[in-house]
Amino acid sequence: MRHVNATLFAVLVNKDWRHIMEKTPKLRKAVALISGGLDSMLAARVVKDQGVHVEGLNFFTGFCVEGHTHAIRNRKGGKRNNALWVAEQLGIRLHIIDVIEEYKDVVINPRHGYGANLNPCLDCKSFMVGKAREWMEHNGFDFIVTGEVVGQRPMSQRRDTFPVIARESGANDRLLRPLCAKLQPPTLPERKGWVDREGLYRFSGRSRKPQIRLAETLKIDEFSQPAGGCCFLTDASYTAKMKDMWQARGERSYDLDDIMLLKVGRHLRPVAHFKMIIARDEGETNYLLGYRNRFHHLVMTSHGGPLTLLEGQLSDDDLSLAAKIAARFGQGRDAAEVSFLAVTPDGPEKRLSVAPLKPNQISDTWYL
Repeated sequence: MRHVNATLFAVLVNKDWRHIMEKTPKLRKAVALISGGLDSMLAARVVKDQGVHVEGLNFFTGFCVEGHTHAIRNRKGGKRNNALWVAEQLGIRLHIIDVIEEYKDVVINPRHGYGANLNPCLDCKSFMVGKAREWMEHNGFDFIVTGEVVGQRPMSQRRDTFPVIARESGANDRLLRPLCAKLQPPTLPERKGWVDREGLYRFSGRSRKPQIRLAETLKIDEFSQPAGGCCFLTDASYTAKMKDMWQARGERSYDLDDIMLLKVGRHLRPVAHFKMIIARDEGETNYLLGYRNRFHHLVMTSHGGPLTLLEGQLSDDDLSLAAKIAARFGQGRDAAEVSFLAVTPDGPEKRLSVAPLKPNQISDTWYL
C-alpha cells in the first residue's frame, strides 16, 4: 500500500473542497418590504420560489392602519396583523422595526411634498427602502424586494419616480420590483443571475386583476384587500384632525399618543380653544380610559354613555357646552336632563346636569 504524506493529503483534500465550493452557487438573500397587502406578498413569494432566501421587514410609523382601530373598536374579526400573517403564510421571518422618531421628519418636512392629504408618499417610500438598505448591509443580505407596480399609485409608483426612490434610498440597482421588473431596466440581481428575469412580471396600472390572477396561479386564496392604502395619512378625515391639532398648537409636531388618539372616537371642536374626543363604543371608551389622567374628561353618571376627553382650557360655560354635546351621544339623548362627573387631572371633580342638545343644534362644522 502506498503511503501518502499527511500534509500532502490535507492540501489535496482542501484543494478539492475549494473546487467544489467554487462550483456551488452561493445562496442569495433578499429582504422584502412586507406591508400585509397582496402586492408585497406576491413579490416576496415570486423571489422565494426562485430559491432565494427571503426575510421580511415591516416598519412601524404609528400611522399604520393595520391592527389598531380594528382591535380597539367592538368589531368581529379584523384584528389580525396582516404583515405577520403574510410572513407566516410565506414561511419567512418578519422583522418589525419601530421608526416612529426617525419618520417624523418625513411627515413634517417632506422633500417632495404631500399627496391629496398629508401623505408624503414619495419621501416615505425612499425612507422605507433606505432603512431596508441599511438593514440589508448590516445583516449581509444581497438585495431588496418591494411589491411596487408602475402606475399603481399616483405619487410614488410612477415610471419617473422609481429611479428617484432607488437613488435617494441608496439602494440603486439592488432594488428589485418583481411585479413590474420587465418594464424596468435589469437590476443587479437580474444581471448577476441571482433571479431569473424571465420569471418576473410586467404588471402596470391600477387594476388588481393581474395580481389576483397570479395569486390564483400560486394557489394563494386568502389575502388582505386593499382599501385606499395602509396609512392613515392618506385618509382625508385623519388629515383634517392632524391639521387641526397642528393649528391649535401653533406648531407642526406630534408624539405617538397624539397620532394614536387621532384614530379613536368622534373629534369635535365646537369652540376654537377646546376639542372633544367622544368614544363611539365600549371598546373606544375602554381605550380612552387610559388617558383619563392626562385630560379633562366627562363621565356620564345618569345614563349609559361614552367617555369624553376634553383638550384645551375650558371655562365653566365651555364645560357646560361640552356636557350638552356629549349627552347627545349617550342613552340619555332624549332625556330632559343628563348628569356628568367632570374630572380634572390632579384637580377637583365637579358634578353637573345639563339638557342634551338637539340634533339641529350640533353644527356639522364642529366635526373634524
